[in-house]
Formats: sequence, structure tokens, C-alpha cells
Amino acid sequence: MALAGGLRIAVVVPAYRCAPQLGDVLRAMPSFVDVVVVVDDASPDAVSEAARSVGDPRVVVLRHETNQGVGGAMATGFAEALRRDADVVVKCDGDGQMDPADIDALVAPLVEGRAEYAKGCRFHHLRDLSRMPPVRLVGNVGLTFLTKLASGYWHVVDPQNGFVAVRADVLRRMRIERVARDYFFENDMLIRLNALEARVADVPFPTRYGDEASSLRPSRVLFSFPPRLLQGFARRVFWRYVFFDVSPVAIFLAAGLALFGFGAAFGAYHWLVNLPLHRVTPAGTVILSAVPLILGFQLLLQALVLDVQGSPRPLPPNGPPKGTAKA
Repeated sequence: MALAGGLRIAVVVPAYRCAPQLGDVLRAMPSFVDVVVVVDDASPDAVSEAARSVGDPRVVVLRHETNQGVGGAMATGFAEALRRDADVVVKCDGDGQMDPADIDALVAPLVEGRAEYAKGCRFHHLRDLSRMPPVRLVGNVGLTFLTKLASGYWHVVDPQNGFVAVRADVLRRMRIERVARDYFFENDMLIRLNALEARVADVPFPTRYGDEASSLRPSRVLFSFPPRLLQGFARRVFWRYVFFDVSPVAIFLAAGLALFGFGAAFGAYHWLVNLPLHRVTPAGTVILSAVPLILGFQLLLQALVLDVQGSPRPLPPNGPPKGTAKA
């Protein structure tokens, strides 16, 4: 693909404990990339030295004095890329899991004006999934549904993938400093992008895992991600369906939760009261519990259907001309 329209491409490389792989990653950067921002996130190894040793004039090295996490590194990188007038910003990890040669395909939906955000997707290559560490595979499958629910991007197959590209005009509309600082970064970005109705495209890539070490702990994801996704879901619903535009989704969701909650609580209370007494619950009590329970479930299901239908999807290949974007 030949990049047209005069778009300026910046690549942000969050770097932590990846000095052995970083040089190869930087040397593989395509020629159309205008600037490469390496963010040394207080790495204990020689990340900054490895980046500078490549000798590429496009490489800019920034160093954190204290570790801020991948989200913090990206916030620093995003700010620097915007300061350097980038039109498209790509995240490419420094550990070699992402092939810089694939940046061409990753940014294509953005350059063509079909989307404002693109994510790599490993799950289109089923044969390559066997190479993914089992713990990561199980964690990804479990988090995928929760992230779809929280973010509203139901068509995104691999929301945990960190190989992403975003239009600079969308970044300027976001509060970058408020994006999650840790490994929740990718999930939080999707939640915030949905509130802006930014279109997100999946771009298939094979899975790449080498001898790199990951500092992500499965226990951390298991216990910290679900409550944060729930909080993100509530925030997204408020901004997308209440603040910017009062939508039936918010009405159905609020009424459904109220009715379902009342029916479940009312039924559970009378069941617990009658159970020790070996007393049959009156039919009227059962109906009074079942009707709001069923109606509430139907309203929640309808809210889910409308949310799925309203998921911002990329335009087809024959969409708007290059260089245009809607957010």
C-alpha cells in the first residue's frame, strides 16, 4: 500500500525489559514511518542505549524516572507524537511480538478514512493460536466477552491485542492523561473511543511469541479487570447514551435493571422466608416476582441488541477518500 494524502505516521514503542529485542524492532521500521518514539519506562536493562545504538534519526528516546506502566508510557508517547504533528499514531511493542512490517496493513483503514482506530487480531489465524501460551489464551477468551460488553465494540474479535493505530484527531478529543496506566490500557481505550463513536477496524495478523518475558500476571487480570470493566461499562453508557444523546438503550437498561432486581430480590426474600417453615409460596407472590423478572430480562436483552446494532463499525473499502475521518 502506498500511503497517500500526506499523512504523517508516528510509531510509539513502550519499552520495558526488552533491550535484546528492541534493536531488531527499530531496524525493521518501514521507511514510510516519519518518527519513532521509544518510551523507556524506567526499564532496569539498557533499553535507552539499545534504541540509540540503532542510529536511526527518526528514533526519539524518552525515559521515565519511575515505572508508569504501558498506559503511562503510551500517554507520554501519544503526547510526543501529537507534538510532532503526527496524523496517525501506532503502538508497537519493543519485545518483538509485533512485526513492524505489518504496520502498513494496520494503518490502511485509517489512511483510507474507513476507521479511526485499528487493532491487530490474532484469532483470525486459528492455526497460529496453538503457539500462544495457554494462560494467555484462556485469559484472552474470558476477557474478550467482558471487554465487548464494556466497550460496546461487539465486532472486535481480539480486544486484548496491543498492536493498535489511532487517528490523531481522535486522540486530541480524548483525555489521554486519564487513560489507564497499566495493562488495562487497551481495554480502557476502547471504552473511551466508543463514547466518541469512533469506528474500530480489526486487522488480522498471525500470533508472534518468542522468548520475551511478560510482566503481566494472570492473577492481576483475574481480580482487577472485571470490576474495572464494569465501571467502564457504566461510564460508557452514561456518556454515549445519556450525556451526548438520550437513547432507548439507557431507558431500557435502567428500567430492566430495576424490574429484574426487584423481581429477583422479592422472589428470593419470600423463598428464604418460606423455606425454613416448609411453606408453599402463594401463587400470587410467585407471579409478583416472576412478571417483573421476565419483563426486566426482556428490557435488558433489548438494550443489548440495540447496543450491538449501534456498535461503530468501519466503512467498506470504497468509503470516503483518503485523509478524511469522522469521529
